[in-house]
Formats: sequence, structure tokens, C-alpha cells
Amino acid sequence: MQIGDLLGVALAASVMFLPLVVLHVGDIRAGQMAVPPYVGGFGGPNLPAPQASLMALLSQGIVGGHMAWPLIIVGAMLGFGMILMQVPSPMLVCVGMYINLGTTFAIFVGGVIRGIVNWIGKGRNHNAAQKARVENNGILIAAGLIAGEALIGLLFAALAFGNVHYATFLTSHFAFLPLGFWFALLVLLFLGWSLVQVPLWNAGKPDDPAPPSAVM
Repeated sequence: MQIGDLLGVALAASVMFLPLVVLHVGDIRAGQMAVPPYVGGFGGPNLPAPQASLMALLSQGIVGGHMAWPLIIVGAMLGFGMILMQVPSPMLVCVGMYINLGTTFAIFVGGVIRGIVNWIGKGRNHNAAQKARVENNGILIAAGLIAGEALIGLLFAALAFGNVHYATFLTSHFAFLPLGFWFALLVLLFLGWSLVQVPLWNAGKPDDPAPPSAVM
């Protein structure tokens, strides 16, 4: 197991080096092409890396002896209180405290969609097997959207890394398309509708065999 862990760390570090370089340099060049230009790269507005900043702050506080103990104690008490109140996802609340709203709002929207799915499933009197099928389908679709968004973001970074002015190309060749705020809002509403309806369509019949997650 230790040899496997060492090999995994070495291989992951060697593979992840190139995407990280593409993201960093690509965001810098995209910032230079933006109007007005901004300072990009890791730590910039698009790649703020809040978790890395938090870990650096904690490490400096431990090594330097200047740890903000009142804040840590308050956070520990808050987490303990949420556990006592049986909050479904206390970790999401804690993550939302140090990540900006633009990032955590997607988590909030996902929670609202999950709540809508549970509410509709409760109204349809889904049994444990149907609930498991709905949950499995919803998780698969959401995971696919997360992976697809990451790949598209990496593609845009690679285009910027290669000094490909894709924004100018799109505006010059596809000016007839409504690529604006309202079009993006319609796409978001369609994705939200799909995340609700597709899992519910695949709930199956009450007497269908239960999936493995329902058995466990």
C-alpha cells in the first residue's frame, strides 16, 4: 500500500504539472487580452485558490506562533453545534465561509435542485429503491456536468495559452447567436430542469429490483 501511495503521488504530480501550467499561464494571457486587463494566474480573480491561502495562513500561524486561536475555537464550537443540530452538510457551510459567493452559489443551486427532487419524490411516495435510483442518476449527471465544466475551462485556458483569440473569433463569426446573459440564463434553467426531470424519469417502478446502493 505504501509503494502504491508513493507511485500514485509521483504519477499524479507528473501528470498534473502540465494542466496547472496551462491554467496559470493561460489565465495570465487571457487577462492581458481582457478589456480592461487584469492580473491573472493563480491567486487572480479567476483562480483565487482560497483553500491554498487558508492552509498557508494556518501553517504560518503554527510555525510563527501567531495563530488566531479565538477564530479557531469559534469555528470548532460552530461545527460542534451544527453536528448536535444534525445539519445535513456542515462541511458545505464551513467551506462557504472561506470561499467567495461566486463559487459557493453553485453549491447552493445544487442543494435547491436536490431539495426539489426530494420534495417531488416524496409527493410521489417513492420507496427506498426508487429514491436510490433517483439519487444515483442525479449524482451521475451532476458529476458529468462538473467534469465537463472543468474540461471546457481547461480548453479555454489552453486556447489562451496558445494566444488564440477565441472571443474575437466568436464575435466575428457567430454574431447572430444570442450569446448574452439571458441566453446563459436559459441554458442554466434547462440544466436545472434536466437535473430534476431526468432522475425522476429513471425512478422506475415500485416493484423493480433495488440498486446496490439501496441494498447497502
